[in-house]
Order: sequence, then C-alpha cells, then structure tokens
Amino acid sequence: LGMADDNLRNREELLDAGAELVGNRFLKIGTGGRDLYYPLYEAKMLHQFTHRWATYEPNGKTRNLKTDELRDPHRLPMPRYWVRESHVDRRLERWYHGWLLASRDITNSTNERTSIMALFPRSAVSGVNIQLIYSLSAAHISAFYANFNAFCFDYAVRQKIGGTHLSQNYLKQLPVLPPQTYTQTLLDFIAPRVLELTYTAWDLQAFSQDLGWHGAPYVWDEERRFVLRCELDALYFHLYCIRADDAGYIMETFPIVKRKEETLYGEYRSKRVIIEMVEAMAALPTMLAPAPKPGQDEIEVPNIALWQGQLALPPAHPSLAHA
Repeated sequence: LGMADDNLRNREELLDAGAELVGNRFLKIGTGGRDLYYPLYEAKMLHQFTHRWATYEPNGKTRNLKTDELRDPHRLPMPRYWVRESHVDRRLERWYHGWLLASRDITNSTNERTSIMALFPRSAVSGVNIQLIYSLSAAHISAFYANFNAFCFDYAVRQKIGGTHLSQNYLKQLPVLPPQTYTQTLLDFIAPRVLELTYTAWDLQAFSQDLGWHGAPYVWDEERRFVLRCELDALYFHLYCIRADDAGYIMETFPIVKRKEETLYGEYRSKRVIIEMVEAMAALPTMLAPAPKPGQDEIEVPNIALWQGQLALPPAHPSLAHA
C-alpha cells in the first residue's frame, strides 16, 4: 500500500469509531457485524529474522524495541496506520497462511546490510516486496528466508544492485538456491534455527504451527541468536561452495557491521565465529546435494547432521520456549 492510500486509518480515527485495540490490531463489533483492522507494517519496522525491529510511539516517531521488550512474547510493534481486514484479504487472494514473507525495497549497497528479509504476521505492508511462494513447504520457505539473509547472498546483492531499490526485477536475477538443493538433512538443520529466530512472539504462531511446533514462542536470547545466525551463515558459505579464505574476504566487505562489532566487542566477532564454523564444517564428512543448476553434477557439502555446535541445547528445543 502507498502511504496516501484511502484505506489507511490512524489510531484516533479507529478509537473515535468505537474500535478497540487488541494486541496491535483494532477490532470493532457493532450491529453491522465485526470489523478487524490489520496493522500496516512499514519496511523500517522489519529486519532480518524479526518483525519487531521498530515501533511507532504516540508522538508519531519510531524507535527500536529494546531487548527486554523483545523478551516479552506479548509485546508487539505499533504501526502508524491500520487497514481493514477485507481490503488486505482481497490483495492476498489465494494466500491462506497467517504470515507473510517480504524483503525491504529501499536499500543501498553501502548500508550495514543490503539484503533484508522478514517474516511477519498477515497484515498490510508498505515499502516491501512480498514473496508469495505457493508451491513450497514451510521448511523450504525457512531455507529461502535464511538464504536471503545470509552474508554470502548479501554480498552478491551488493554486486548487482545499482540504485536504492531492491525491486522484484532485481530479485529475479539473484543467485537464490533452488528448492531441489535442500536435502532433508539440510532442512532439518535450517528450519529449527529459523523457527527459534523467528517465533519470538505469539502473533507468529501460525508460522510455528506450519513448521510443526504448537507450543509457546521462544525466548529472545541475544547470545543464542548470534550463534544460530553464525551457524546458518557458515552453512550457506558451503552451499555456495565458498571456502574459508574467500568467506573471510566477503565478511570484510561489510564495514559497518565490522565497525559496530569492534566498538562493542573489541573484535569483528561475526567474522571470527563464522569463519571458525566454516572451517569446522569443512572438517566434517561430506554428503551429496543436488546442484543448484539443472544438468550439473551433485555438489559435496558437509554432512551437517554430524554438526556439534557450541550451544548447550539444540535449536528450537522445547525448554527454550516461554513457560
């Protein structure tokens, strides 16, 4: 939706009309029936592996959600506008899931990260490219999601993009790994990590259920999230057949990430940990996976089922969910 769309309603208009705020949706029940209004997610409210990056304050300004807020599975971001459910449903005809996947449109090769994809509850959106992939399972969607947010993929995006828009035309030209590359072993590694990273609030329960988890959201744990993301990044370097030395070069092309981490930790922590994991995965026995391009031979990748990570509990372990 454009920000001048006539279907947009602000908080004051909905409250004056007798609607009640439930979570971050407005519900109006009257003699004419029930009206539900979805929040309008703007691109700046979303980031990699979180739909709770930023929220609007009553004064109309946005701010990032704090870590203690993110640990609350009931804390949801507040939008500036809401859109009637029926209008959203018309736009999402034939999409029956309770969640959406989208990438930010406005970006730049000099930003901290260029390729930013988020999974978020079914809602109205602005400034993003929605990816309605009807034919894939939730596990394959998780792999596509992780692929798009990986450093190696982001590096390829930076070489391709020529302006400030990562439009659908660009997306069609990018080296996304096809579904057939993902063996069950690879999906069993990727999907639980994406689940724990993504399902941190109750409003994404529909996605967790599509992945087979019917319990509570997972606790937001910064250190676990860092390790999980590093593991995914290391695996994707292997899936793109990129060796540790070349992976190290790619990591150096993200100067803002490097500068922030050196300020916080005294080192470029992401680079060190990811390269260590790339090397550790390279030491594993290999297995074969279908090559990304039809007609090519199979590729050798680490047998990731043998991976022994540094986390005490495996990804998406039931004990990591809120009580």
